[in-house]
Amino acid sequence: MIDKKELEKMFEFHGHKCWASTLGFRAGLIALNKLGAKRIKSRGLYAVVETGYAHGAVCFLDGLQYVTGCTVGKAAILWKPRGKLAFTLIDAKQGKQIRIAYKFNPEIRERIANTQFMKKRAQGIPPHEIPDEEAWEAVNIILSASEEELFVIGEVESTDFIPPEEILGAQQCEICGEWVSLPYIRILGPKKVCIDCAGYEEGFEKGFEGV
Repeated sequence: MIDKKELEKMFEFHGHKCWASTLGFRAGLIALNKLGAKRIKSRGLYAVVETGYAHGAVCFLDGLQYVTGCTVGKAAILWKPRGKLAFTLIDAKQGKQIRIAYKFNPEIRERIANTQFMKKRAQGIPPHEIPDEEAWEAVNIILSASEEELFVIGEVESTDFIPPEEILGAQQCEICGEWVSLPYIRILGPKKVCIDCAGYEEGFEKGFEGV
């Protein structure tokens, strides 16, 4: 049973109502239940997420972050960008993990595509400008479908995952003067500087690949 009050809080966190964030919310709940885990407040759970960086259904990730507590700010999101609505939730304390992926279901896909919400999104209308009742039409498709219709749910497996260490050290770049975490300091002659001041050319996504 989905707690509608929590779902509404997730929409507030996300910024708008949509089917993809609802899907992430449901998937996260399933993963927590299968692992016998609870939403984290600091550390213990980690999500290896397979969403990409800019595809239209990446809202999935906000639903997942909200319900599991695995947020970017807790360093509990590890990136494995594949453009899929899929993730592996890892319980480091129990040494267990489970992978869940959105199933390619033609019937569900067609029903969502035929909603006014998706038709307006296809026209370039921002989701927050679409009336709530139209957004709920798409959301309710996800809420009313069974787990089997929506997801490929893997088995709970053991894992030897080692959580990334928390890095607290930082220092000032000796050129621009900005605060820099120690792993991102580079040596330029006699100076310790940030990547930008060192002149590195680096793709945006390189620092976010995770595993």
